Amino acid sequence: MATPEPADNGAENNDAHPASALHSAVTAVDAVLAAQHRAVLAAATADNTRRAYRSAVNHYLAWGGVLPADEAAIIRYLLTYAPTLNPRTLALRLTALSQWHVHLGFPNPASTPTVRKTLTGIARTHGRPKKRAKALPIEDLERIVVQLVSAGTLKATRDNALLQIGFFGGLRRSELVAIEVGHIGWTPEGIEIMLPRSKTDQLGEGIIKAIPYSDGPCCPAAALRAWLDAADIMAGPVFRSISKWGTVASAALGVGSVNTILEDCATLVKLDYVLDLSSHSLRRGMATSAHRAGADFRDIKKQGGWRHDGTVHGYIEEASRFEDNAAGSLLRKRVKPA
Repeated sequence: MATPEPADNGAENNDAHPASALHSAVTAVDAVLAAQHRAVLAAATADNTRRAYRSAVNHYLAWGGVLPADEAAIIRYLLTYAPTLNPRTLALRLTALSQWHVHLGFPNPASTPTVRKTLTGIARTHGRPKKRAKALPIEDLERIVVQLVSAGTLKATRDNALLQIGFFGGLRRSELVAIEVGHIGWTPEGIEIMLPRSKTDQLGEGIIKAIPYSDGPCCPAAALRAWLDAADIMAGPVFRSISKWGTVASAALGVGSVNTILEDCATLVKLDYVLDLSSHSLRRGMATSAHRAGADFRDIKKQGGWRHDGTVHGYIEEASRFEDNAAGSLLRKRVKPA
């Protein structure tokens, strides 16, 4: 009798292939999910914060530090830069190093009691006042507006619209340059600008800034319409660069351009505090000028989009230093002897 042939193992091999394919598919899905997870983790941190953290970590590495770090290296790094860097800058870099270790699952040497106490000691030894941008009062903005309107150039028309919208909208520079034509609504009372995302709206729920019409020296809505018409902008970014030949770009201005435009315009009208100005001067100026004009605290906070009451109270205090002043109350009642 013939010996039976061994069973064909092809079935076993065929059974193995689906398992291998399934494993590959699962691995591919895991890779996709891992990439999605990294993306949403990155989205949980604001872009500006992420850039600041990346810069801080790079600074530590350029100094000669290695990652993961240990407590001794972190302390040497802090002490090296204590005499030259603002303690607030060191605190930010320490936070960035801490986040790096936590995010990657390493022990966190940047949060030990010794490191934190070292930073406190540096702050007490080397601390100095925080440099704040000077508020641009509405009176000086009006001087700038008059000068720009009289110039009548395309650039002056753009700068006039940008400064007025930034000031009366209480906008951050990132919000200002991100405005697109589709974000603007024209109403009988004024304009409404929809901010798809801002520092205090990281989830993208949208914030509406309303700016009324005015018959005074400043009218942001009229200035904006004049710019859009002059530049023939129908869609896309509102504020754009202009070449020396008068060609309007298709892309939005960079955030750094806001500082430059404000400084150039302040120089044009010979303000004596140009070096103290930055884009934040527009927001501060709106808050302090609105308080002097009798605006309600809640309305000032809402227009500027500030999250914390303390920030707005600081601006109000700045605006009323000589009004709510105990020394002034005494001095105004004193009369020189005849």
